Amino acid sequence: MSEESDSLRTSPSVASLSENELPPPPEPPGYVCSLTEELVTKAREELQEKPEWRLRDVQALRDMVRKEYPNLSTSLEDAFLLRFLRARKFDYDRALQLLVNYHSCRRSWPEVFSNLKPSALKDVLSSGFLTVLPHTDPRGCHVLCIRPDRWIPSNYPITENIRAIYLTLEKLIQSEETQVNGIVILADYKGVSLSKASHFGPFIAKKVIGILQDGFPIRIKAVHVVNEPRIFKGIFAIIKPFLKEKIANRFFLHGSDLNSLHTNLPRNILPKEYGGTAGELDTASWSAVLLASEDDFVKEFCQPVPTCDSILGQALLSEGLASDMQCDDSMRAVKSQLYSCY
Repeated sequence: MSEESDSLRTSPSVASLSENELPPPPEPPGYVCSLTEELVTKAREELQEKPEWRLRDVQALRDMVRKEYPNLSTSLEDAFLLRFLRARKFDYDRALQLLVNYHSCRRSWPEVFSNLKPSALKDVLSSGFLTVLPHTDPRGCHVLCIRPDRWIPSNYPITENIRAIYLTLEKLIQSEETQVNGIVILADYKGVSLSKASHFGPFIAKKVIGILQDGFPIRIKAVHVVNEPRIFKGIFAIIKPFLKEKIANRFFLHGSDLNSLHTNLPRNILPKEYGGTAGELDTASWSAVLLASEDDFVKEFCQPVPTCDSILGQALLSEGLASDMQCDDSMRAVKSQLYSCY
């Protein structure tokens, strides 16, 4: 499929420039669409993406970043900016805000985003805490499977699990198919105890949900929760105040009723652990995918933050102080609620 491309430009050689004249900055790499005709149609209908205007829209967002956030250290490549346009249905202002939020979140939570690379998370990856199923659902959504019972709190803090989830999302969103189709989350809460649930307090919940809803360019189409114990009522009580109505309506609690799960995720894409026919749950393959991307993640997350860019993180921290204090103050009430649900 042919796509429109930027016009070719011939830059003067450095030798031809005067002493006080600098060469122009290099143009971002050109974009080549990898979507099938079917997905191009889906993107047009669901995301308001018009192939004939795509590069114009990207350039508009790029110009807005350069004008309104000239010190923001961000990629301006076509493919990267398209993630944000697609996530906000090509609304320029909302896409720009999402891009700023994306970087602000990373600056404001160093426990999660410092030294963020697969090799630093081998314990989490080897535990089987998360994986991506090898088959997509009927809508083309990848299924991210999370199993909190595999986490042993004495081995490492809960933020390590969040780091692994974030790396997984970063890897998934590289695919244009995922940008259009979105993802589905399958969360298995079997065996989650009161002591383990208490680690996921309001502060953590607010941060994580803030990233997923307003700080990351991904479309979460559904969250299926299975094998949830009574304690999950307390967990969901922590989460729900931070959820937008649209996202809250995409939570489905199935309990131990796998037939209910199968009405949404067919058996032929599920492992046998969830009543499926796709073999045993494989966590090693996805871990290998992440570890093979080590160099890319090091380049993205393990570089020094420019001084001017750190202003974003400081601003977000200042704005969030009051709400974070409220989260801390509410912890006693949440723990009481968890105990009553147990």
